[in-house]
Amino acid sequence: MNGIFRFLGETVLQIFEKLGRGSYFLVLMLGGVPEVLKRPGLLIAQVYSVGVLTVALITISGLFVGMVLGLQGYTILSDFGAEQTLGVMVAASLVRELGPVVSALLFAGRAGSALTAEIGLMKATEQLSGMEMMAVDPVKRIVAPRFFAGMLSMPLLAAVFSMIGVLGGHGVGVGMLGVDDGAFWSQMQASLDVREDILNGIIKSVVFGFVVTWIAVFEGYDCLATSEGVSRATTRTVVHSAFAVLALDFLLTALMFGDF
Repeated sequence: MNGIFRFLGETVLQIFEKLGRGSYFLVLMLGGVPEVLKRPGLLIAQVYSVGVLTVALITISGLFVGMVLGLQGYTILSDFGAEQTLGVMVAASLVRELGPVVSALLFAGRAGSALTAEIGLMKATEQLSGMEMMAVDPVKRIVAPRFFAGMLSMPLLAAVFSMIGVLGGHGVGVGMLGVDDGAFWSQMQASLDVREDILNGIIKSVVFGFVVTWIAVFEGYDCLATSEGVSRATTRTVVHSAFAVLALDFLLTALMFGDF
């Protein structure tokens, strides 16, 4: 029994210790804002790396998710004679939930793991230590541009995902299943609210981008300087990001759309 309590205590202490290191690391990254503003080229290069190179994955995934929503939505709505509201269902599902959440999960799997591996390899090959010896702060020069690039890219990727998803749902609903084109767009435009739907979706994507990128760069910077340590950190990035996104999605949805 004592061993169980000891194990639980050590685990809790390790969790809080890591949260403390991560919070301190976040403060150091935010202190790198002046460095990022002085060197916008670093930020642009990282936006291309974590954002532009993820667009293809986001586009293809959004298209197929929208097509599946169109098929499933039509099947459900046809039972109630409400096929003409298919556009509302597809757009609301994407803008409110699937767009930010699925985009964040894809972003963590592609860009987040790449950020962790890149920073972890720089640590393993002592490039970060070399920068410190040359009086260059690696957090401000290497980590901060990647962090802010991820924050900027995530909302844009979520918007692309939702837009392509709506087009995919339109193609299936109107092109294949015979839903009226005018009803699809008019019902969607009349039912979606800028504040309740679109703005809340943007807020979710910003929060997810902040958390996922923070986890990715911290795991890379905090990992053991070995090949095994880098691989474990990359795995932790994907797993922890997925848990964080899903938990935060519930909390944000409860705050935005619940009666709390």
